[in-house]
Amino acid sequence: MQPEINERQISCPNCSSKQIKKHGTKKKKLQTLQRYFCNNCKKTFTLQPNKNKTYPSKIILNTLSYYNLGHSQQEAAKEISKRFKIKPSQKTISNWVNENKKVCTFAKIRSEAIKFYKPKTIIHKQTLNHTQPYTFKYHKAKLHLLFHNRLYNNEFHNIAHFCEPLKNYLEKISTKEFPHHIFTYDKNSSAAEIEKNNNKRASQIKFNHLEIKKLQKNNFACRLAYLALNLASSNKERHNAIQDFMLINDSTTAGVEIPVYLTNWDVNYCKNQKGFILDLSNYTTPITGHIDILQIRNGLIHILDYKPEADKQNPIEQLTIYALALSRKLNLPLYFFKCAWFDENNYFEFFPLHAVYEKQGKGLNS
Repeated sequence: MQPEINERQISCPNCSSKQIKKHGTKKKKLQTLQRYFCNNCKKTFTLQPNKNKTYPSKIILNTLSYYNLGHSQQEAAKEISKRFKIKPSQKTISNWVNENKKVCTFAKIRSEAIKFYKPKTIIHKQTLNHTQPYTFKYHKAKLHLLFHNRLYNNEFHNIAHFCEPLKNYLEKISTKEFPHHIFTYDKNSSAAEIEKNNNKRASQIKFNHLEIKKLQKNNFACRLAYLALNLASSNKERHNAIQDFMLINDSTTAGVEIPVYLTNWDVNYCKNQKGFILDLSNYTTPITGHIDILQIRNGLIHILDYKPEADKQNPIEQLTIYALALSRKLNLPLYFFKCAWFDENNYFEFFPLHAVYEKQGKGLNS
C-alpha cells in the first residue's frame, strides 16, 4: 500500500487541478493502489511512487536496501527471492538503483563504503532494554567516510575534530560503562514513582526558552520518509521503517535511536559556565531520551525527530534537550548542532543554541 498522502498536495495529472478526493482503490497483481477522483475534469487516477509499475514499492525499496548494505545486485535478487518469492532481474534492479539515486544518496559513497565492511557488519546494532526496547544502530562505514574523506563532506576540515568524540560515545553505548540503568524503571513501581520517571523523559519536558526562528522547507528527509512509509504495515512500524531506510540509503544519516541523558551537573554547567537560559528546576535529573536520527552534514551534527503530522507539532524543548545532552557528552559547543522534526510532507529546523542563549556582541562560543 502507498503511504497516507496529504490530498491538498496532489494535482490531477490530466488538468492540474487540486480539487481531489479519494476514490476507492485499484488492485494490481502485486499491490493495491489508492485511486483519486478529480472534481474538475471528472477523471480518476493513481499515484506511482516508483516508475516501475510491475513490482510493488515494498519489493523495490527492500531491494535498494539490500544493495546499499553492500550486497551485489545478484545477491540482492536472491535475498528478495528468499523473502518474497519474487526474483527481479539484474537489469531491473540496476534501473531501480538509477531511478532512486537522487533520493537514496548513499549511492555516491557506496563503492567506497563497502571496501571497509561486509553487509553483515556495516551497521552496528543492539537492542537496549530501556523503558521499552529500543534498537540502537549506527553505520560504521558512513561514520568513517563522513569524517575522513573530503569527497563525501564539503566541510571535512571543520568537522574532523569531532569525529573521535562521537565515535567514542557511540561505541560506549554498547558497553557496561554506559549508564543504562537510568533509562529503566521497575514496572511494578507505584504510580507516583512512575510519574517521577516520566518527568525524566525529554519528550515530557517543558521550559521557557527564547523565541527562535524555525525554518520550514522540504528536505530529503521528507522524500525518504515518503518512500519508507511503504515499508510500514502499521502506524506502529513507521518510526522503525523510516529510521532503517534512512540509515541504509541516505548518505548523511549516521545513527538512529541514540540514547542521551542530561545530568544536574550538565544543567548547572550550561547555566553557570555558558550563560544559557535553562530552568529545569521542576524536573528530576538525569533527563533521558533517544535521538530518532543523527546526521552529519554541512559541518554540523543534525538531530532529527520523525513526527507524524509534523505541522501540528512543536517539539522544541525535547530536541533542545537532546542537543544539550549530546553537546555535553561530546564536549562540543552547542553551535555545532542543528535540530529538526519532520514527516513525509514537512520539515522544520532550528538552532538549539538560539533557544537557550541570547547573543551578546560578536563573540559566540557556546
